[in-house]
Amino acid sequence: MNKQQDTARLMIQGTSSNVGKSVLAAAFCRIFYQEGYKVSPFKAQNMALNSFITTSGEEMGRAQVVQAQAAGVEPEVRMNPILLKPTGHTGSQVVIMGKAQGTMSASDYHGEYQRQTWPVVQKALHELLKENEVVIIEGAGSPAEVNLKKNDIVNMRVALEGQVPVLLVADIDRGGALASVVGTLELLEPQERELVRGIILNKFRGDITLLQPALDFLEEKTGIPVVGVVPYFDHFRIPEEDSVVLEERGTEKEKAEKGKADSSALSPQNCLDIAVIRLPYLSNFTDFDPLEDEPDVRLRYVKSVEEWGNPDLVVVPGSKNTLADLRFLWESGLGEKIKAYWQSESPLIGICGGYQMLGGVVRDPYHTESDLEEIKGLGILPLETEFALEKHTVQSRGTVISDDLFLQKCRGEEIQGYEIHMGRSVSAGDPLFMIQGQGTTYGDGVQAGSAMGTYLHGLFDNDSLRSALLEWLWERRGIKRAYSGSPSQAAIREQAFNELAELVRKSIDLRKVRQIMGLESGGSE
Repeated sequence: MNKQQDTARLMIQGTSSNVGKSVLAAAFCRIFYQEGYKVSPFKAQNMALNSFITTSGEEMGRAQVVQAQAAGVEPEVRMNPILLKPTGHTGSQVVIMGKAQGTMSASDYHGEYQRQTWPVVQKALHELLKENEVVIIEGAGSPAEVNLKKNDIVNMRVALEGQVPVLLVADIDRGGALASVVGTLELLEPQERELVRGIILNKFRGDITLLQPALDFLEEKTGIPVVGVVPYFDHFRIPEEDSVVLEERGTEKEKAEKGKADSSALSPQNCLDIAVIRLPYLSNFTDFDPLEDEPDVRLRYVKSVEEWGNPDLVVVPGSKNTLADLRFLWESGLGEKIKAYWQSESPLIGICGGYQMLGGVVRDPYHTESDLEEIKGLGILPLETEFALEKHTVQSRGTVISDDLFLQKCRGEEIQGYEIHMGRSVSAGDPLFMIQGQGTTYGDGVQAGSAMGTYLHGLFDNDSLRSALLEWLWERRGIKRAYSGSPSQAAIREQAFNELAELVRKSIDLRKVRQIMGLESGGSE
């Protein structure tokens, strides 16, 4: 038997999108990593605006980065060979093996072009199976989407290619879980259904003894064992795959209307109020997870002037369609609101696309992101941006060289992050950071009054910089920050992975899963 055949493998598929596939895949990555196996995640094709840059400067989906971290390995693009980044309602930028290939409409991609990407998927899958002891594979959406099945490269075609046993996951919190499991299985071909070896009900709340009749029904109806019921959790956070979760959280206005306003523990008196502009094409929203982890921060997303409130800091985030999002700011009135906020000498930060929007103009002569060719910026930073044909993707390390605003507290300190942008910006101001990336050294960022911008994603993951920012914001109120320092993001991440693994261990029949994977006798046939 060759090495690839020896490799244990497991695929997590779902009855729909957002049932928790990514998080459960991360849980299994951490469980088998803790057991001493060499583990790799894999997802053939990901559609998300949340991406990451590897050490070799290649772009991949953030979900597989999280899973790689859970597996204790360095993320690399074979774990996610194809990434689709939506640029509008019907089109996406196509990224293959970490390199952007251009923007395509859904109809153009879901046809001959998608079929041509299958050899890329096959090669990456078989290489990972050959090089690892355990491979945890994630599907996308549902395997029963009959309109997409002909050109499938991410669900059952992958399972059949690698002869991978499948666990089918349903979200019981949203209702209809039993019907979704039975319906999904009914729509599979016989050889596909044979690969489904177990069922998991995810996000369960309540008394599990009351659920037993439903579990008995599922096993009797399908002939497939329910290997676990995973409870809903919110006491720790695993980074989410895409900004759909922001819609679930809702804006502050929506929470208030539903009677779900934040508790007094997060009142304006004892917490900093940080508002992130909820752009229609917001990308890399996990940039703000480190701020949410701070005990004295109330982070919220704002998508209208009515939700503005009285923030201590406003952040304009990254975007996958900068010109369209800039137009949204002007049309919604948020553009003028942001300008007035800055003119009142209130703190403002732009990240990547948000950095570009704070400048004087954004041009897209090659229409790399949208049909718009040029749009007026907010005119806050001394910056002009023009989009190029080639994307700049790099993991960056650098040094804080500015002593403006809160950066005076961390001048000379090292920082790290990553850059993903098509735009090339020219600034009349002095840079904030001196960056080393891909063998070159260059300045990044600019400041004007109480505003600053940078191309660095992951800026707030830098513990000392984040602590300096929060101390400075409290000082602006005339108050000394009650917390010294900031929690280590690396430590928070590791603790969350371990808590997730323990939760899933207690919730599933892990021995049965090992048998399904062929790691114990009595399972995989």
